[in-house]
Amino acid sequence: MRFLLRALTLPLFLSLLWAANFKLYLKDGNYHLVREYKIEGENLSYYSIERSDWEEIPVALVDLKRTKDELADKAEARAEEAKVLDEEDKALKQERAEIKKIPRDPGVYTLDAESDGGKLNIFPQAVSKVHTDKGRTVLKVLSPVPLINGKASVELDGEQAPTVIHSSRPDLYVQLSAEERFGIIKLTTKKGIRVAERVAIVPISKEVMEEIDEVAVFRKQLTESDLYKIWPEKPLEPGEYAVIQFSPGKLNAQMWDFSYRP
Repeated sequence: MRFLLRALTLPLFLSLLWAANFKLYLKDGNYHLVREYKIEGENLSYYSIERSDWEEIPVALVDLKRTKDELADKAEARAEEAKVLDEEDKALKQERAEIKKIPRDPGVYTLDAESDGGKLNIFPQAVSKVHTDKGRTVLKVLSPVPLINGKASVELDGEQAPTVIHSSRPDLYVQLSAEERFGIIKLTTKKGIRVAERVAIVPISKEVMEEIDEVAVFRKQLTESDLYKIWPEKPLEPGEYAVIQFSPGKLNAQMWDFSYRP
């Protein structure tokens, strides 16, 4: 666009029409605010915005190069803005299409970008257990395990999750079951288990201190019914992870585990 505008010659009769008002610069540094102009021989006619009428001036007094350069810059800026708006519109349409594919049942989901239509993948919820000196107890959200003074850990069976992803920055869709804290955590693999949380229970007060290896994520709320999209701020390192939903201090974590393999 800029090249075409700057390459314009001055034929005997040239008419340029512009949708917006612009400045017609003069060689003395002044300008007229105009809607359009046309060149006829040695004269230039322009429609004055100030006086709402056509006026005439010698072409020799007009700085056409500056006028055309500014118009080219504005046209380029408008084209870039239109491109950005078009990309935003496409992104919104894609997001609305994605939302329609995600179930409203609480859980974690992904959409396979490489498949036709974006195949829905449902993460199975992991069974977590609290490991204390007294043994291991299944952690149930609605009926927390008895708290015993000292240290404990929240663990998942097995050294590897059944769900495997290959993207280092996956888009994960989380439909919450309650307004609780949620995100991605890194699991520590040990023989036969993966540790999700390290727990300390304070004597007398029974206060629960939870420690997790949380991954920094971006969060975007997609619907008012607590559907979110989350994705890591930085690429994940190969290993074991889980999407977690919990209330701090209540030992009520729900987890959906996955392995990341490049």
